[in-house]
Amino acid sequence: MTPSLSDLSHSLLDAARKAGADSADALAVSGTAVSIEIRKSALEQAERSEGVEIGLRVLVGRRQACVSASDTSAATIQALAERAVAMAREAPEDPNAGLAEAGQLARDWDLEALDLADPAPEPGASVLEASARAVEAAALASAGITQVEAAAAYSKRQLHLAATNGFSGGYGRTSTSLSAVAFTGSGTEMQRDYAGEGRIYASDMPGAEEIGRLAAERTLQRVGSVKPKTGTFPVVYDERVAASLAGHLLSAINGTSIARGSSWARDLMGKQVLPVGLSLIEDPHRVRISSSRPFDGEGLPTKRRAIVADGVLTGWVLDLATGRKLKMASTANASRGTSAPPSPSTTNIDLTQGALSRDDLIAQMGTGLLVTSMIGSTINPTTGDYSRGASGFWVENGRISHPVHECTIAGNLKDMLLRIVPANDARAHLSTRVPSILIDGMTIAGA
Repeated sequence: MTPSLSDLSHSLLDAARKAGADSADALAVSGTAVSIEIRKSALEQAERSEGVEIGLRVLVGRRQACVSASDTSAATIQALAERAVAMAREAPEDPNAGLAEAGQLARDWDLEALDLADPAPEPGASVLEASARAVEAAALASAGITQVEAAAAYSKRQLHLAATNGFSGGYGRTSTSLSAVAFTGSGTEMQRDYAGEGRIYASDMPGAEEIGRLAAERTLQRVGSVKPKTGTFPVVYDERVAASLAGHLLSAINGTSIARGSSWARDLMGKQVLPVGLSLIEDPHRVRISSSRPFDGEGLPTKRRAIVADGVLTGWVLDLATGRKLKMASTANASRGTSAPPSPSTTNIDLTQGALSRDDLIAQMGTGLLVTSMIGSTINPTTGDYSRGASGFWVENGRISHPVHECTIAGNLKDMLLRIVPANDARAHLSTRVPSILIDGMTIAGA
């Protein structure tokens, strides 16, 4: 009989104690994934994977080590624990390493309320292939589309975390996704764009035809792209790419960067980082959302909080170790896999939406750039200097004029974020909900 994830994690703890660990935590993860890819109307790839991984972190005093394996036999668990303890004894001391105190641990969470796993049966490969082919057919139905790459996927993942401080808990989640990349033209005139959707529940997915049609529509809009003007202009970040701006801020206030003193946001605690009236909210308890979770990677209870309130930065993103280094409490943002110690990361993020539509922002912009895709990134983590390759549409007199590509947009994140004007078009089902954003005075390098 295959042991449960709970049994595996507790077996790892027992082995760690016997091997000489002072304390330990263990993570057991099981997963199933099925994916189908269609290219040029032929089945390009069909994959299925399933397995269990186990990970163990041991502490000997303030020295720690992590080990992992995909073999769950008793002999492997014993050897894994012995190896981890031997490694920890040779590791340098880390005064910030350690488990949570018993009083800090999550208790009595309501997993059903989060609704993270679709109870429907796993879809067969034939079902996923049919969905991918339906997406392809919908895109090819648009005149001018010459080729489509379509993909459909399903995954189910479960985990259980246990520690010698008394914590023990687990949960599972599912994911269904469908996407298409559509092509038109050939050679140097070839254009491409995509559309894709993913949900926890397959029944919440939009239709394949809608996804295929949107991929085709976006691609055909790219025909005739040219380089834009060079100069200083306002820029609208389409909702598809606007979340990257919030991502840059979250990266800058991550406890790891702050503890090292290497972040451009290191002196911004309690200061204005967004315009007055805008907040950045983290809510790990949103129902049927992919990043929701009842506890973090160290067993601490997760909760809703305003990372930025009315434009003012209220706190860092911390796990226990970075919190200790900064002499602050963890914000229950620890994340971890089986092969590494915890590190800080966020879950579901919401930026306050505005009152205007994206079209309203474009009209307000006058002349400038609407960015719909980005490539590459040169972000100076210490100064916040920002430069990214972009493509999208040139706007004249508040109206989209023509598609553009091969340009660079530049500025400084600290200044850019203080000038953002949000639209009201964030999609409700996304884990990170950031609407289209207007920023004036950006440097554009084009023709």
